[in-house]
Amino acid sequence: MNFHQATYDERLLNEFKSGSTYKIPGDGSDAQKLIPVEMQRNTLKIPGVAEYDAVRHFTRLSQMNYSVDLGIYPLGSCTMKYNPKYADKITSLEQYSEMHPLQPEYSIQGSLRIMYELQEYLKKIADMDAVTLQPLAGAHGEFTGILIVRKYLEDTGQLDKRNEIIVPDSAHGTNPASAAMGGFNVVEVPSDSTGMVDVNALKAALSERTAAFMITNPSTLGMFERDIVEISKLVHDAGALLYYDGANFNAILGITSPGIMGFDIVHFNLHKTFATPHGGGGPGAGPVAVKKKLEKYLPVPRIGFDGSKYFEDYSSEKTIGRISPYFGAFAVLLRAWAYITYQGSDGLEKSSRKAVLNTNYITKRLSKHLSDPYGGIKKHEVVLSSANTPERALDIAKYLIDNGVHAPTVYFPLIVKEALMIEPTESVNKDDLDTFCDAVIGALKAGHDDLLHRPKNLSVGRIDEIKAAKDQVLTWSLQK
Repeated sequence: MNFHQATYDERLLNEFKSGSTYKIPGDGSDAQKLIPVEMQRNTLKIPGVAEYDAVRHFTRLSQMNYSVDLGIYPLGSCTMKYNPKYADKITSLEQYSEMHPLQPEYSIQGSLRIMYELQEYLKKIADMDAVTLQPLAGAHGEFTGILIVRKYLEDTGQLDKRNEIIVPDSAHGTNPASAAMGGFNVVEVPSDSTGMVDVNALKAALSERTAAFMITNPSTLGMFERDIVEISKLVHDAGALLYYDGANFNAILGITSPGIMGFDIVHFNLHKTFATPHGGGGPGAGPVAVKKKLEKYLPVPRIGFDGSKYFEDYSSEKTIGRISPYFGAFAVLLRAWAYITYQGSDGLEKSSRKAVLNTNYITKRLSKHLSDPYGGIKKHEVVLSSANTPERALDIAKYLIDNGVHAPTVYFPLIVKEALMIEPTESVNKDDLDTFCDAVIGALKAGHDDLLHRPKNLSVGRIDEIKAAKDQVLTWSLQK
């Protein structure tokens, strides 16, 4: 593949001066004369950008970027699947885009119905009893779940003694972070030689101090926890709660569920599982589902239905309170509702099966060249290692980017040396899979010296990874 990234010496938006003039449509008079002199001002510090300049600016920026609309985006553990345009179109309808969150209930019955139906969908998908749509991101959902754990322990008189949350060593970094933010001590248990949770280590870690065990299943190694039923029993026998990190839900839709496995709390990543945009730090949604005994602690309001109308339900007697303004990220919720409605239960299951099939196709092709530390059938993603080659995972990733193929996640999970964490998702075809595999094999054949000098075809060359993390420029004003 011949690839050269578009490169523009693009100005910041506030530096554009299009020279546009403005007038009130349909008003032939001098509008300024209608405003008292003492209320007039001559300048306003906003960009004077015409539509044509704004469109060209953002189009040029998009050409300097890579997105799910361009090709395979195999960023392991992030489930970067294609965002269907019908969901965007529905969200842009003025019945939704022009709605105000403070409108009275009778005037937003359609929107309340959508949120109510999404709650019901998520309950059924996860086999749980109650759902809140309020959290504004997956990590926010995690933190909400931990606050529910805390409230439950407080309400049952156990908070003083149960101050530990256990996580596996393959856990997402947000798990221990959420636990610590919730005021708990974090205990890590190792994986065994097959990549599963070491059950004996878990038994040793569980005690009267354990508040919850947080686990992702399938794990970040792309493997289904063989002992999940035993793990569930061990955790509950110890008097603790079992928390499901829903980041890898895309592997099991319609096949099994956290409820069947015995989990008490689940958070969903709508952007991963239900094809809403990731947002790049922008609007997101991380609904939380719980079993019946925890329902009263969910944030308010939830959306209720009395048989004739939908309403905001504030009746939870021991709620942890509101954790986001209004209804959460409605536009994201609407996209997820559209995706689930369009797919149906058979479509969701088909998506999961194809995602798993695609992962195993990549595993089959690339495990001839890279090591597969744990072997076996994969679920939604595979973690391979370049430790059996002279090349670093980072250099392989640079080669891929330099050839117009998005790189996988590298160096995570931490328990695999020179890790390349690959998640193709279901929204790619065989050509995409082969293009990716050919690019990885091409990197290994390119030679060590060649890889060290990549990228060559991008707007910037090899950047200083440490400086990028330690010396961040976060606002345009700091660039001046």
